[in-house]
Amino acid sequence: MMGFLFAIMHIFLSFITVSGLYLISIKPRIHGRPDYKPFFGHMYAHRGLHDMSPAVSRQKGKEYLPENSYAAIKRAADLGYGIEFDVHLTKDDIPVVFHDDTLNRMCGVKGCLRDYTYEELQQFSLLGTNERIPAFTDILKMVDGRVPLIIEYKVEKNADKLCRICDSILSDYKGLYCIESFHPLAVRWYKIHRPNIVRGQLSEDFTRQKLNIPYFLLSHLIGNCYASPDFIAYNCKHKNELSRNICRKFYKSLSVAWTVRSQEELDNVSRSFDLFIFEGFVPARQ
Repeated sequence: MMGFLFAIMHIFLSFITVSGLYLISIKPRIHGRPDYKPFFGHMYAHRGLHDMSPAVSRQKGKEYLPENSYAAIKRAADLGYGIEFDVHLTKDDIPVVFHDDTLNRMCGVKGCLRDYTYEELQQFSLLGTNERIPAFTDILKMVDGRVPLIIEYKVEKNADKLCRICDSILSDYKGLYCIESFHPLAVRWYKIHRPNIVRGQLSEDFTRQKLNIPYFLLSHLIGNCYASPDFIAYNCKHKNELSRNICRKFYKSLSVAWTVRSQEELDNVSRSFDLFIFEGFVPARQ
């Protein structure tokens, strides 16, 4: 009987220990958080207020605006939407606004963006339009603080360089912005060097597609304590993921939904997140 009780006690203590370690590992920043309030009251246009299909744009008799283009981001800013966009480094270390690592989908060109200089990239159009890959500085100058920005850092093995270069540019920007990244090293850079800037960890449930350890840890936000994000930006289709909900409800961390693609989906996730990144429709509420 005593052996049975000791076994039960051992299991119970092991459960408490593992649970405690888990809660510590997913802990976002708790103390010294910057003020979130200025980011509320806005819906955030994913890669600008771009058009989803050239054919649909032609049917409506209007010019097609590709994602992350100068014109799409300007349209969002002109209409008062917050904006989410992506930043890469070129071969000559110029930050540009672009999503993919490769140029094939958006420019019909082989190779990676990092293999070209900024000037070389200006030879390529975005999906056959007159739009070119915009420089980060040009986007910031155009937005000029009119709306808040969610800036996603696209990191390969250059987290320190990308963060240093972009932060130097942003140091002169007077508008409201925050940064986010899938890569914890970029988020951690801001923890160490710019703790006053709101920083976010991007994630989704990668385990539905990839079964290796790094993606498992990222999916469940295990290691959050390393970068101490201020917010979790999570795929809204996976809104019930346990760690995300613990961060929001227990740790009171800001929760950002990406990417909401219909009014019905927005209504469905409205109580599960605090801020919303949308695409492909115009939200009924802003």
